[in-house]
Amino acid sequence: MLDKIIGILKEKSWKTIALHFVLMILIVGILIVIFFFVYLPSTTRHGETITVPNLEGMSLLEMDDFLKKRHLNYEVADSNYFEKYPALSILKQYPLPGAYVKEDRKIYLTVNKNNPELTIMPNLIDGSLKNAELILQNAGLKRGKITYKPDLASNAVLEQWYEGEKIEPGAKIAMGSEIDMIVGDGLGQRVFSVPRFIGLPMDEADFSIKASGLNTGSVIIKVIDDEKMLELIELARELEIDTATIIQSGHVFQQRPELGSDIRLGQQVDLWVVSLDEEDSLRVVENWANKSYEELPSGDAYEE
Repeated sequence: MLDKIIGILKEKSWKTIALHFVLMILIVGILIVIFFFVYLPSTTRHGETITVPNLEGMSLLEMDDFLKKRHLNYEVADSNYFEKYPALSILKQYPLPGAYVKEDRKIYLTVNKNNPELTIMPNLIDGSLKNAELILQNAGLKRGKITYKPDLASNAVLEQWYEGEKIEPGAKIAMGSEIDMIVGDGLGQRVFSVPRFIGLPMDEADFSIKASGLNTGSVIIKVIDDEKMLELIELARELEIDTATIIQSGHVFQQRPELGSDIRLGQQVDLWVVSLDEEDSLRVVENWANKSYEELPSGDAYEE
């Protein structure tokens, strides 16, 4: 029988070729089965695997012993900072929990940093509150306390503060920090009559302007000649104020808008101030620059 098969194989016919082809496929198939189901398992995992544990939230120190007991290794592949997580705690891992791996497999970790990274304080001034929140988010910062005050610009950021102090754009600040903002509430549409600031010392006039919910605009120091002095004396009589107050150095003798005209909260008031001569002008400017009284916000500020 064997001799007959060998004889058939030696024959050069299409039946012989077909039989050769079938035998080759059969041999290759047997080799593939042996390789994947016998040889490969015996030389890699020996049929044994380890389930990857959940490491997220675990500290790096305790995790080291935890993995050694399970015959696994690790490598810190990345780090980030989140305020709500403890320092050096595990944020992410790969392979994920529940995956099957062989012994001594390396687990790649993302760890929470000890300290946050620094970022650059953006400029929020004159932008909308909504836009400011997006800018803060992109910079890795948080929106803090919002304080509204009367101003024509509704929901426009007027000032930016950090830990009780104004912070300038470009300053370095820790990511995750809270930025407080003073924002206009649009209530500047309310109209009222301009108070009298004429006759007041320059610093008192500035104080009164802010206390009225207004802003001090331009301050012009002007030398008063004899002709102008007579005009001011007549003006003092019309306003029924002490003449000495309107012609005294450093006192306001003119304002714009004028007394009694309509004005809105948050608008500016320009002041003209008496000076007796050029030397006196320098002294008045110096006193204005070094004013030491406590400034009030423009109008009654209130928190959100």
